[in-house]
Amino acid sequence: MAPPPSTAVSPVVALIIRVITFISLLICLIIVSTNTATTYVDFETFKIKSTDFYAYRYMLASAVIGIAYTLLQSAFTIFHATTGNRLGGDGFALVDFYGDKALSYVLATGAAAGFGLAVDLKRIGVNDPTHSFLNKANAAAGVLFIGFIFSVVSSIFSSFSLPKRVAH
Repeated sequence: MAPPPSTAVSPVVALIIRVITFISLLICLIIVSTNTATTYVDFETFKIKSTDFYAYRYMLASAVIGIAYTLLQSAFTIFHATTGNRLGGDGFALVDFYGDKALSYVLATGAAAGFGLAVDLKRIGVNDPTHSFLNKANAAAGVLFIGFIFSVVSSIFSSFSLPKRVAH
């Protein structure tokens, strides 16, 4: 009996999805790491940075983890596209699948943490310079969410590459 036909996605398409994920995570990293504001409270000046808030630190960490994983997987995808062979065979397809799942969860929670803190801080009513800070943080969380969406697409594509089990 012949094995079922493969529904695996082309390595070039998988690479394009990973590159888009990488670009969105890099944009998020740049926005979060450079986002600062100066606010005035009772005649005192305070400079705030994204890293002053734990939620934004988590968002930054999730972007860095996502960039590292996406670069690693992109290298494996380039190897697969150029040689036609999957590095590590069927066993690596499982690592790829579960790694994509885990990365998706990390990126989703990072984006949610960023959105949640911005909503909470806007709710307490802050002055204009801080609104700009929160808007930039929201933009970074939105770009991180886009990275999450493309990571989910990559995860779906990696599920197509899982070894097919045929009952005899």
